[in-house]
Amino acid sequence: MPQPSLDSTQSDTAGSPAAAAAAVTGRSGSTFYWPMLLLPRSKRAAMFAVYAFCRRIDDIADEPGEPVEKRAALDAWRTEIRGLYAGGAPSSSLGAALKGAIERYGLPRGELEALIDGMAMDIPADDGAGAGNSGGMTGPALPTLRLYCRRVAGAVGMLAIRVFDRADASTEAFALALGEALQLTNILRDLTEDAEIGRLYLPRELLDEAGIGSSDPATVLAHPNLPQTCEALAVLAEERFAEARRALAEGQSAGRRGSLWAAVAMMVLYHRLLVRLRARGWRDLDQRVRVGKRECALVAVRCALGYPPAA
Repeated sequence: MPQPSLDSTQSDTAGSPAAAAAAVTGRSGSTFYWPMLLLPRSKRAAMFAVYAFCRRIDDIADEPGEPVEKRAALDAWRTEIRGLYAGGAPSSSLGAALKGAIERYGLPRGELEALIDGMAMDIPADDGAGAGNSGGMTGPALPTLRLYCRRVAGAVGMLAIRVFDRADASTEAFALALGEALQLTNILRDLTEDAEIGRLYLPRELLDEAGIGSSDPATVLAHPNLPQTCEALAVLAEERFAEARRALAEGQSAGRRGSLWAAVAMMVLYHRLLVRLRARGWRDLDQRVRVGKRECALVAVRCALGYPPAA
């Protein structure tokens, strides 16, 4: 088996490591991009490095390939991360960008490794199905889904609050609740895309409550009771948004230092997305729901100025 490479055409471009990470984020078209774009330069560079890392390891899990090769590629990144904390030299431009963020903001190694662990949950068992078997979780138990959200989204929040200079108890609670809310919203937005690669993140408990006995993605998406499951998961997402707002208010009342406006912008934008998904309903999943670039930019500016709009 060839040695996994940490570099890729998607993660490295000409120029500085920070520029390479920024290019990955800009090309993604992610809602994440606009709030981060208005951060001070060093914070922006750190957040773009975190995003580019997430994008790279997510691509490893999502792209066609044998499960054993995917795991080897994730393990190579785990080795790279551990090397950075041990004082080693980065072996890729993305690694160099991460090293700068780690050193400047004291990012916890455990959260970067949690991201790798989360992406590994998307890789199916090596059952001999061959390349192109890109599946992963299908109808996970709710605790498993929540663990997945903690790893792939909560970890990002726990890294971000270090960059925002707000690593206190209420802000950690805010980051974890918001991370789960965002990931559940992503799951509801991406049902069709995930099904196309053999994934179904709707939890087994909610499928059972709706009388859906299958975990096969295509079967579930065609089931007449799908809206019941989706709406139940949307309610869980709303509860996590509410938890995030309460934790945010607690931190603000305590006069904590640091600014969370970029995270607030993400909360506003993703909650708008969730509201629009619920308004569209869960039958015509091909009707794409989105928050446009102009809206993202306007929300980011208002939050940066201290005037966050209503969700």
